[in-house]
Amino acid sequence: MALSLEVEKIDALVEQVKEDVIHWRRHLHQNPELSFQEVETSQFIYDTLASFGGLVLSRPTKTSVVARLKGAKPGRVLAIRADMDALPIQEENAFDFVSKHDGVMHACGHDGHTAMLLGAAKILAGLKDQIAGEIRFLFQHAEEQLPGGAEEMVQAGVMDGVDQVIGAHLWSPLEAGKIELVSGPMMAAPDAFYITINGKGGHGAQPHLAIDSIAIGAQVVTNLQHIVSRNIDPLDPVVLSVTQFIAGTAHNVIPGSVFISGTVRTFKPALQEEVIRLMERVVKGVTEAHGATYDFQYVKGYRPVINDPEVTAKLREVLVETFGEDAIQDGVPTMGGEDFSGFQQKAPGTFFFIGAGNADKGIVYPHHHARFTVDEDGCIALRGESVRRRQPDVNCLKRISRFFTGWPFTLKK
Repeated sequence: MALSLEVEKIDALVEQVKEDVIHWRRHLHQNPELSFQEVETSQFIYDTLASFGGLVLSRPTKTSVVARLKGAKPGRVLAIRADMDALPIQEENAFDFVSKHDGVMHACGHDGHTAMLLGAAKILAGLKDQIAGEIRFLFQHAEEQLPGGAEEMVQAGVMDGVDQVIGAHLWSPLEAGKIELVSGPMMAAPDAFYITINGKGGHGAQPHLAIDSIAIGAQVVTNLQHIVSRNIDPLDPVVLSVTQFIAGTAHNVIPGSVFISGTVRTFKPALQEEVIRLMERVVKGVTEAHGATYDFQYVKGYRPVINDPEVTAKLREVLVETFGEDAIQDGVPTMGGEDFSGFQQKAPGTFFFIGAGNADKGIVYPHHHARFTVDEDGCIALRGESVRRRQPDVNCLKRISRFFTGWPFTLKK
C-alpha cells in the first residue's frame, strides 16, 4: 500500500535532514541574539522555511515567525513551539562554532530547539498531501526576558483556532536518549522583587549618628528566609531567593541606602499573593523598627506551566510506541520558569524535556553556564541499546497523525 511506503520513508527522511539540523543549530549558535533583538535569527528562520515550500509564513511580531502547514483534508490544529533567543553570557567553550558575539551565547539550548523544529517542518512539509488538519510551527522570540515573547505572539493571534500545543526543551541534566514527561504542574511562575532600604549615611566611626542601611538590610534578608520556612505549608513548593545585595562605596562610609533583589517561585496564584503580602510585611516591619524607609516592587513573571493530563497521556502513548518504554520517564516539577505557559492559556498542551547531557562527552554543564552545550546526537534521535529506534508501523504513524491533527494520514491512491 502507498501508506506503508510512506511509513518506510520516515526513517530515511529523518536521516536526510540530520546534517541540516546540525548545520542550522551550529549557525544559530555562532550568531546568537538577545531577547527582543532576534532580527537576523528570525530572518534566517523565515528564509529557511521558505526554501521548503508548502508552508504559509507570517511574521506576527518583529522577531518571531509562524509557519502553517495545511493538510489535504480538514482536521484539528496542532501548534508546536520552539524558542530562539540567547543569553547575556560570555561563552567559554572551545569548539569551532562558538559565539561570534562577545557577551552573548546560546546557553540554554534554544539554538537546538529552533533547528529541531526546522527539521520537523521540512519533513512534514514533504508529507503535506498525507496530513489531515493543520500543523502550526511557532518560532518564538524572547523567552528569557519579561514580559516574554509568548504573550506577544498570543496577542497577535498565533493561537487562534489551535486545538493542542506542545513544546520541548533540551535538558542537560537528563541523559541523551531519554524523554521526561510531567502531567500537571511542571514549571513554576518565575517572579522578581526589588527592595531599596533608605537609611541615613554617615562615618563608619560614628554609627550612632547614622541609620545603618546595611545592618537593616541584613536583617531584612534573614527575615525573608523565614517566610518559606515558617509561614508556608511545607507541602507547598515555594522558593524565595535573595540574589543581589548592593551597598557602600568605601570601607569607612556607612551607606545611606541598600538595594536588594531576588526571585520567588510558586505554582499557585493564591500562594503567590500570600508571599507578596508576607514579604512586604517583613520589609516594612524591619525598616520601621530601625527608623528607615523602604521601596518594595514585586514583578510577576510568567504563569506556571501546567501540563494538560490528556495531551500528556497522548504524547506518552506516541513516544512509547515509537521509542520504547525505556526511553520515557516520569519527571517531577521544577521551580524553573518558562513562558510556554502563555500558549497553554489558549489551548490544552504539554511541555516536555529531551535529554541532552552526556558525561562521556563532557556535556555536563548546567543551563545558563558559560560552557553549556548539548549532545547533538541526542537532539536528532533517541539511541542506545535499551532505547533503540523501532521500525515504525502503520498503527504508530496513525497515532502520531492523530496526535497532530485528530485524523489518520490519508491513503494515497
